[in-house]
Amino acid sequence: MTAMLEVKVWRGKSQGGFSAYAVPRQGSQTVLDVVTHIQRHLEPTLSYRFACRVGMCGSCAMTVNGLARWTCRTHVAKVVGSDGRLEIAPLANLPVIKDLATDMTEFFDKWARAKGQFKGTRSRHDDFERIEPASAERVAANAGIECIGCGVCHASCDVVAWRPDYLGPAALNRAWTLVNDVRDVNQAERLRAVAGDAGCHACHTQGSCTERCPKQLAPTLAIAGLKRKVAKAAVRGEL
Repeated sequence: MTAMLEVKVWRGKSQGGFSAYAVPRQGSQTVLDVVTHIQRHLEPTLSYRFACRVGMCGSCAMTVNGLARWTCRTHVAKVVGSDGRLEIAPLANLPVIKDLATDMTEFFDKWARAKGQFKGTRSRHDDFERIEPASAERVAANAGIECIGCGVCHASCDVVAWRPDYLGPAALNRAWTLVNDVRDVNQAERLRAVAGDAGCHACHTQGSCTERCPKQLAPTLAIAGLKRKVAKAAVRGEL
């Protein structure tokens, strides 16, 4: 007899609830496989988001047994309880569009508010900027540059839950990479943007963002770096 998973999946919007489904258990089965099985065979109206299935886009992030994860890279065997139960919900701290799909608009708007856009002075007609790979600035920028905007850190952050205006770990991590990019000319404006009440100093340094980042980045360290940069700029009267 085929072993079965008892899966509870969030249905509806923020005022929805969990529905239960029985899903056949398979070898090397991912949580995304489970959601896809439910949508294709049991509940065709189930809404969720995914793209590549190989851990490159982050669009399949959901809350699995209480923790934000990429469902395409999360194997059922690593998260299911001994009772064979699995609970799948949308990411926390984001508006629910329907079922497991969330609205990422505010998440990316915070990147913009943190001045997460690169601004340089060179054009395509100029020579390439020569950057020393081993310089302290480039090493610091490289440490956080692989963020793909999946929202796992944002959903894992208690400060975001407490105060929705907080810029959040992803936006602040992006700001940190640009603060350390010597080609960027928007530094003063960026430091002012992250120095406000909803900026880097609102972080409580709990480390959930770093613990759960699927790319093994450390937004906690990036935010600490911003705190130091902002403090030094304030002392120099640059803010």
